Amino acid sequence: MRSRNAQSRMMATILILFCCTVFPLQSTMYLSADPSGSFFNSSIPDNEETRKLLEQTLSSAEIEREIIKITAEQKALEEKVDYLEEQAIQKKSAIANQQERAGAVLRSYYMGDRDGLLAAFLSAKSISRFLALFDYYEIIIGNDRSILTQYEDQYKDLKKTLQTAQRSSKDLAQLRTALEEQKIRVAALNKEIEGGIKDSSDPDNMSALLQEFTLYWENIGLREVKTYFKALSSAMNKLPQFVQNREGVLTRKGMTYVLNLKEEDLNEFLQSQNKLFNDFAFHFNDGTITATGKSGALALSLTGHYIIQEEPINGLIFQVDHVVFNGLELPDTTRRTLEEEFDLGFYPGKIVSFLRATEVDSKEGVLQVKLSISF
Repeated sequence: MRSRNAQSRMMATILILFCCTVFPLQSTMYLSADPSGSFFNSSIPDNEETRKLLEQTLSSAEIEREIIKITAEQKALEEKVDYLEEQAIQKKSAIANQQERAGAVLRSYYMGDRDGLLAAFLSAKSISRFLALFDYYEIIIGNDRSILTQYEDQYKDLKKTLQTAQRSSKDLAQLRTALEEQKIRVAALNKEIEGGIKDSSDPDNMSALLQEFTLYWENIGLREVKTYFKALSSAMNKLPQFVQNREGVLTRKGMTYVLNLKEEDLNEFLQSQNKLFNDFAFHFNDGTITATGKSGALALSLTGHYIIQEEPINGLIFQVDHVVFNGLELPDTTRRTLEEEFDLGFYPGKIVSFLRATEVDSKEGVLQVKLSISF
C-alpha cells in the first residue's frame, strides 16, 4: 500500500515538472500588458521623476511611430516623383513632333499660304465647283484645327505633369526634413530617458517599468484612445440632425442664425449614441472645450478648441490642444495623428445646405456659433 502511494506521489511530481518544462509560466511583463493588471489598475506613480520618464517614454514610442509613417510616405513619394519625371520625358518626346506640325500650320497662316485656297473658294463659278472647293477647304481647315488642338492638349498635359512633379518634389524635400528632425528629436529623448533611468534609485526596476508601460501603450493604450476618438467622430457626424430637431438650439435673427449648444445637451446626445460616453462628459469653458472620462483602468482627458474652416467645406474644425492618458500627456505627434484620422468637426451645411459658420465661441457651458446664409 505504502509502495503504491509512493509511486503515485512520484508520478505526480514527474508530471508537474514535465508541465513546467513544456509549458513555462508567462513572464510578468506580458501579463502586465493586460489593462486589468495590478499596476494599471492603480494610478500612475506620484513621483515627478517617474511621471516625467513615463511621458518621455510615451513620446519616444509615438515619435518612432511617426518616423515609420514618414519613411513610408517618403518612399511612396520618391516612387511618384520618379514616375512623373519619366512621364514628363516621354511626353516631351511625343510633343516635339506635334509641336513641329503645329508650327507649320501657324506659319502657313502667317505667310498667307491659305489665302489662295480661300480665294479659289470665293471665285468658284458653278455650284458644283463651289461645293467641291468648300468640302476641300473644310477638310484642310479641320485638319489644321485638329493639329493645333492636339498640340494644345498635349502641352497642357505636359505642363500639368511637370507641375505635379514639382509639387511632389517639394513635398518630398519637406518630408525628408521632417524625418531628420524627428530622428534628432527621438535620439535626444532616448538619451534623456537613459540618463533618467541611471539616475533613478533602482535603474533595473525603472527600466522594466518603462518597458512594461511601452508594451501596454502600444498594445492596449493607443487602441483604447482611438476607440473613444472613433466613437466621437461617428457621433459628431450625426450632431447636425440632433441640432435641427432640438428645440431652442438653433434660432434665427433676420438673415443670421445663432446656434447655442449647451454642454448638457451635447452630453445627453453623446450618451444616446454610444454607451462609452456614459462616464464621459464635455465642458464648454472660456474659449476652450474639455472632455473627460474614465472607464476601468482607462482615464482620458481631451482639451481643444473649434476654428472656422472655409475650404474645402465650411465648418467648425476641432483642434486638439492636449490629450492626457491615465494622467500622462500624449505628445504632439499623437495629437496630429488623431486629428488626421478622426474628424470631430461640425458642418452647418448638414443642417441646412445654405448655412455657413462665421463665428464660434464657448463660455459658461454653452458653445455659440453664428451662421450666415450663403447661396
